[in-house]
Amino acid sequence: YSWIHVANILCFCFLQMNANDCHDPPMYWTIHGLWPDRAEDCNRTWHFNVTEIKDLIVDMRHYWPDVLHSSLNRTQFWKHEWDKHGTCAATLEVLNSQKKYFGKTLELYQHIDLNGCLLKAGIKPSSSYYKMTAIKEALTAFYGVTPKIQCLPPEEGEKAQTIGQIEFCFTKELQLVNCMALEGESNPVEAHLKLGTSELSVCNDTLPTYYPSEVQ
Repeated sequence: YSWIHVANILCFCFLQMNANDCHDPPMYWTIHGLWPDRAEDCNRTWHFNVTEIKDLIVDMRHYWPDVLHSSLNRTQFWKHEWDKHGTCAATLEVLNSQKKYFGKTLELYQHIDLNGCLLKAGIKPSSSYYKMTAIKEALTAFYGVTPKIQCLPPEEGEKAQTIGQIEFCFTKELQLVNCMALEGESNPVEAHLKLGTSELSVCNDTLPTYYPSEVQ
């Protein structure tokens, strides 16, 4: 069964009501986090210490950026992910330190190469719409498993949902598996990444899908 999720989030600034809240949003998919399915045996007293990942900082800033905080305090996102998810994931030996947790997440992200996969499938940020089934089929063909694709629902008066996040699921051995999301299941993004006034949920297969290309 799936135990760990890597969520690659297209910088949610693209979807924010006020893009001015974001700092230097990247134009590619980045890491949201590595999340155990079950939050058991979490050590909440194990506090984040950025010096433990000093060797990873360059890659962290590129692939796991914090776009909500100024450059003086851009470790806050990583602290949140460690406190909420890393201290639980650390029950696995391969993730049982801050350096292992963040380093392995970066490694999984590079292995998945979501940016390259979508590009090879001809799925690029665009002002036109895609069929969600076409996106799903391309990802499944490339990876051999089905990830969970999350969208923002259409705004009032609009017909298209907006793609916002893609989750890849892994076994405890960190092998890719199908994400067994129930149809219509709601899996909101964490509160600190709530997008505008809406929350992400599993995309609707029948709605046209917008893949935004730039901050509005």
